[in-house]
Amino acid sequence: QVQLVESGGGLVQPGGSLRLSCAASGNSIGVNPMGWYRQAPGKQREMVATITSGGRINYADFVEGRFTISRGNAKNTVYLQLNSLKPEDTAVYYCWSPLAPWGQGTQVTVSS
Repeated sequence: QVQLVESGGGLVQPGGSLRLSCAASGNSIGVNPMGWYRQAPGKQREMVATITSGGRINYADFVEGRFTISRGNAKNTVYLQLNSLKPEDTAVYYCWSPLAPWGQGTQVTVSS
């Protein structure tokens, strides 16, 4: 079964940056889209960004140019560069693949 493992979260001050990484097991995952979702306490999980194997990208409106999604050369990794972070970006960030169940996620906390 395909598994997703996220890393890179942490505590950062407003305006700071983090880089999230996701590694997916399984050879077939590379031809499928991947992405990132997030879930803040008391809120529904929401899409942050997605990227196809061909590099087509979709961002949520709240990203406002602050985040950048990319895939590794092997296509089974996906990254999310988070810049200009705001307290409202605080959430558990989950890697997404249509082939895999949700992973554990990685906590991003933006606070002074």
